[in-house]
Amino acid sequence: MLYIDVPLTVRYAETDRMGIVHHSNYPVWFEVGRTEFIKQCGISYSYIESLGIMLPLLELHCKYINSSTYEDSIIVRTSIKSYSKTRLNFKYDVFKSDNTEHPITTGETSHVWTTSDLKPINLKKHYPLLYEIIEKAAKEE
Repeated sequence: MLYIDVPLTVRYAETDRMGIVHHSNYPVWFEVGRTEFIKQCGISYSYIESLGIMLPLLELHCKYINSSTYEDSIIVRTSIKSYSKTRLNFKYDVFKSDNTEHPITTGETSHVWTTSDLKPINLKKHYPLLYEIIEKAAKEE
């Protein structure tokens, strides 16, 4: 399965009074990983949206395993967990750059393909080329 790694450095504003990354930042990092993943597939969110297609979030799960602190170098690893004609689910692992075997946080997001007025669509039927791009990325080794 294809995955991409996005390197980030923890900014001071992302930490809390305890000196660790505040939990609200991980979903933002997931979004960075997700948009970069789509871009690496040869398309962009802005292009998808220009077609009148949206990919709103349905669910977000995040498991905090260990902490990260100011100026830590981290990696957000993003892959497709599953997909269908109407859904796209991503998996995320956040690592400290010096230890990519043990994630500090893991997560998943679930999305639905919709029109610009948020009506669900069958991507395979209405946008088969886009569906093929997603399918290829999900199956790529």
